Amino acid sequence: MTTVYKIVAASQWEDAERTGAFAGSEVDTRDGFIHLSTSEQARQTAALHFNGQAGLLLVAVDAEALGDALKYEPSRGGALFPHLYAPLSTASVRWVRPLPLDVAGNHVFPALSGAEMPKSRS
Repeated sequence: MTTVYKIVAASQWEDAERTGAFAGSEVDTRDGFIHLSTSEQARQTAALHFNGQAGLLLVAVDAEALGDALKYEPSRGGALFPHLYAPLSTASVRWVRPLPLDVAGNHVFPALSGAEMPKSRS
């Protein structure tokens, strides 16, 4: 099973849990898809786009449950990133964990696994 990850503000995720779906952040809405990361990309995503931001959650998502709405597309440095062209259903979520900051202001990640990009996705 492949896992992809979403970094999201706790307040936004609380709304998603009430409604059953996450429609995306302001950046997601602007770009027309929900930005996700593989396990290899999540830490750099946090450092670049959420640097020093508290109150975040790391949401682990079953990539296969997203179906054809999940596309791997070139992004930062030409790397293929998972992009979701649909709301993120809370039913596809494996787990949600806090993404706290350490004393230096860096996000502390739980152990991540199972996020290898499938070779057959395009």
